[in-house]
Amino acid sequence: MVEVVVGTQWGDEGKGKVIDYLAKNVDIIARYQGGANAGHTVVVNNNKFVFHLIPSGILYSDKICVIGNGVVIDPVALFEEIEYLKKNGIDVENKLYIAENAHITLPYHKILDQVEDKFRGRGKLGTTGRGIGTTYTDKYARIGIRVVDFIDDDVFMEKLKIALELKNYLFKEYYKEEILSSEKIFKEYEFYRNEMKKFVINTSLYLNEEIEKGKKVLAEGAQGTFLDIDFGTYPYVTASNPISGGACIGLGISPKKIEKIIGVAKAYTTRVGMGPFPTEIKDNLGERLRSIGNEFGATTGRPRRCGWFDAVLVKFACIINGIDEIVLTKLDVLTGFEKIKIGVAYKYEGKIIENYPLNSKIFSNCDVIYEEIDGWNEDISKVKSYKELPKNAKKYIEKIEEKINVKITKISTGFLREQIIER
Repeated sequence: MVEVVVGTQWGDEGKGKVIDYLAKNVDIIARYQGGANAGHTVVVNNNKFVFHLIPSGILYSDKICVIGNGVVIDPVALFEEIEYLKKNGIDVENKLYIAENAHITLPYHKILDQVEDKFRGRGKLGTTGRGIGTTYTDKYARIGIRVVDFIDDDVFMEKLKIALELKNYLFKEYYKEEILSSEKIFKEYEFYRNEMKKFVINTSLYLNEEIEKGKKVLAEGAQGTFLDIDFGTYPYVTASNPISGGACIGLGISPKKIEKIIGVAKAYTTRVGMGPFPTEIKDNLGERLRSIGNEFGATTGRPRRCGWFDAVLVKFACIINGIDEIVLTKLDVLTGFEKIKIGVAYKYEGKIIENYPLNSKIFSNCDVIYEEIDGWNEDISKVKSYKELPKNAKKYIEKIEEKINVKITKISTGFLREQIIER
């Protein structure tokens, strides 16, 4: 059957490490949405790997990895990753499959992404500039180019010309940018088209056939619940559905096939870029969290904003994702803090709000009601069992469980694969 791993905050929860850890017990790891804006970090034998498109389970020699139809694929970024893996002794051939109906990110998507955000003025979103949103826009505008189109010379050129008619009009008449040549793009991407052919299959058919044979699939989401296009802090969101329901659409599998949904939550909260963040710490304590936790974007390198754990957010994420259990990451980062806070409710215009408000005016202007617990000073990075954790660390974990109504089954105490405590 299928297990889904989903982020419960604004991404950067540590899903890459969790996927890598869980992958040992499955046969197939399948990424279901997002694009090269994702950055999933895995450290094995002191070697650090950052995956943007390829599923985090690729480091296992006996696993199959799938890039599903819900992912938007930048061929340049994809083959940079493949080449990087090869240089580190990891061959992806016969281990990686790409959905023929996934959509392709091309140069004009990246240019438009950057130019459009610049033209938004006060409504600037602070995107990664990787062309993710603009690729999804073309998909829904029905002028997108799918993988199966991309690898067919005639179809690719025909669809590229159609897309560039509109893009070049925008570049020339509105954004005052240079127009692009379809012939030049066609030639520049010839290598990628030829190389990609060996990986392309009908992945939804493949996954369903393998599930019927009894194979186990781990579905990997990128970003997090509150970057979801429908349920996130709109408009400061991504252009896809990172929530668990996105796995069905992004892989072409039935909800009936999903056996378990695993949420990943960081022991505190971070956010990259713009948008409301009620529990953000704006003083030296926030800087301390960023420094100890090395909170810089794996894709962009941008510093992450840091704040206390927001139980209101994570509780809502657990509800809409149907989360069965939580993996709590980066607990070790909180070692040494005298007091640790948990956001348990919001207050707006004198009214207590106990559930995440979809109204952005409220969410952007609310105050947070906190519960505070004593911290701990013991080094927990080498702790192997739950009972060995400091008393106050266990109190913190149990307080989070109480507030979000979901069991925390695993606790990460460092960046290494083996630094996970099973409960």
